[in-house]
Amino acid sequence: MVCEKKITRGYKKKLSKAERKEFRSRMWEFRRDPSSLTAPEKAKLEALFAKLPELRKLYELRVEFKRIFDETPDRREAELALTAWIMKLVAAFPEMDKTFVMTYEHWQDEILNYFDGRHTSGPVEGINNKARVITKRAYGLKSASSLWTRLVLDLNLAAEAIGQTIEEIRAIVAAFRPIFSAACT
Repeated sequence: MVCEKKITRGYKKKLSKAERKEFRSRMWEFRRDPSSLTAPEKAKLEALFAKLPELRKLYELRVEFKRIFDETPDRREAELALTAWIMKLVAAFPEMDKTFVMTYEHWQDEILNYFDGRHTSGPVEGINNKARVITKRAYGLKSASSLWTRLVLDLNLAAEAIGQTIEEIRAIVAAFRPIFSAACT
């Protein structure tokens, strides 16, 4: 988040190299789900908040934002919860009015669509990212067939991570294969 960087940037400048390393490790706890933190990790997080109290409010807002997406049952309640959350955000961090709020307003319908069926484009985005990485890694391959084989091999490994949706993705990919092959030859 932009706020996190603004809050931490000045503080980090005052630290030695070893202290910066310790600070970065404490930021790990800051970014994790609070329910997964152990007692020593929670103590580290509290020590971080003692040094940078502004981070506590940002942390609480982040946790509440996650809770809205995890627990809000429908679109209407989500819209109300997000509106209330945005008011808290802007009250605590007025500079977010020009960045986060404008982005939310622009994509509000698309964001709220998530609450209708709780579907995301995560698997598709993952495949797109994998394809970009493979394309970079495959620089110099001479044929579309070699590139296609590399993509299929990597996606088969992704099946373990994605689970049942991989079959659906394979069906979509199969439909694109003739187009992809024609475009690359």
